[in-house]
Amino acid sequence: MKDKGPRAQWEEKSAKGEQGRKEKTKSKEDARSIAAPDEIHTARMLLRKPRATDAQLMFTAYAQDPAVTRYLMWRPHANIAQTRTVIDRFLIEWEKQEGFCWFLFTNDTGKMIGSIAVRPENNGFNLGFLLARAYWGNGYMPEAIAAVVAWAFTGSWVSSVSATCDMKNHASARALEKAAFVRERILQQFLIHPNISPALRDCFEYAITRSL
Repeated sequence: MKDKGPRAQWEEKSAKGEQGRKEKTKSKEDARSIAAPDEIHTARMLLRKPRATDAQLMFTAYAQDPAVTRYLMWRPHANIAQTRTVIDRFLIEWEKQEGFCWFLFTNDTGKMIGSIAVRPENNGFNLGFLLARAYWGNGYMPEAIAAVVAWAFTGSWVSSVSATCDMKNHASARALEKAAFVRERILQQFLIHPNISPALRDCFEYAITRSL
């Protein structure tokens, strides 16, 4: 039998992982209902649940920018139709309690500057985030991460929040560390970031645990 290439192995692992995550989430649905807020406020930002009308804002702010998507698992959007499809998926996942995404808006200008999302996972959440290029280096993401983590720990069943980032993605690693996440391990050949290469890449795994 011909050996599977790295992409096939990754796709198989991702499919199994996704199925396992859904089964774990499904098995706990009767025991809990996640009351994710439509809005979270910080000192400088509004974190808001997506709306179908946000497609143009998302596309313009970051979805089409190759610099923003460099270390992500999806390629820059070629057109606004792709962005609309993604927002539809956000809303479906929210309804099914499979994931919760918030867009980030500055309080002073009201501009969309990024997004942050969590997915239920075991006894906590897995976190992902991105920031529009014009707002890099201003501390917005650690502020957003801290706010989402504070909300996550209001759930009595949540013991930790985790996140992964490419080992070369120093900006995301710094944002997590500034938000008090601890680097736990290296996940070897863990994810494909298609904007860099088709090969599996090593990632850092970070986590923050509930304070006793």
